Amino acid sequence: MDVIVDGFLNLMEVSEFQTLFKLVLITILAGIIGYERESWKKPAGFRTYILVAISSVLVMECGNRLYSDIGADPTRIPAQLLSGIGFLGAGTILRDGFNVKGLTTAAALLAVTCVGLIVGAGYYLSAILATFVIYCVLSYSHVLSDKLERFNFLDLEIIVDNPKTIIDEVKNILTGNEVEIVKMKVYDEKGVSYIKLEGKYREKIEINYIMSRIMSLEPVKEVVEVKEVD
Repeated sequence: MDVIVDGFLNLMEVSEFQTLFKLVLITILAGIIGYERESWKKPAGFRTYILVAISSVLVMECGNRLYSDIGADPTRIPAQLLSGIGFLGAGTILRDGFNVKGLTTAAALLAVTCVGLIVGAGYYLSAILATFVIYCVLSYSHVLSDKLERFNFLDLEIIVDNPKTIIDEVKNILTGNEVEIVKMKVYDEKGVSYIKLEGKYREKIEINYIMSRIMSLEPVKEVVEVKEVD
């Protein structure tokens, strides 16, 4: 048994084996996070997370070896990686009409990149603990946030010919359905007039009914519920 343990410890001192161990470990850790994201059909999933994390391990390994061989600053390459990951994260943030998707996915990509850097630096336990925390945040934070939220929010975008003529009617429709108006903005964009409404409510309401009531007003062309999706 001692021979096996000694052999394993000696093998761990071989740099190529250490690199292989890091790559296997980060594949497992990033795969956990990527699987969670893919289960929610997010823009970046299982393979994307693994590839990003493997890349970060290799970048950190490159920095460490350059430091050992020629004394180069091992932090410069990882710093460039963190700058570059912003472009990949931006690619997961999508605009779907008035909806914004992928913000949490972009943040999770940055987090898993940092986990890869930690693995590349050799802090394995810290990487495992970080992965556990990230997974819990992505999977279970909604349980706490749902309990903390005291209000539901309604965000409407109304396209209308003459906004000023229907503002009072829109207000009456919302207040009549127990929606408190938080913010109202009237603006023009490319020759089109908009009313942007933000409201909050405590109880469940019939959003489709409210939108149909607003849509029935004569100057209104379109009513869109704006949602931000992670």
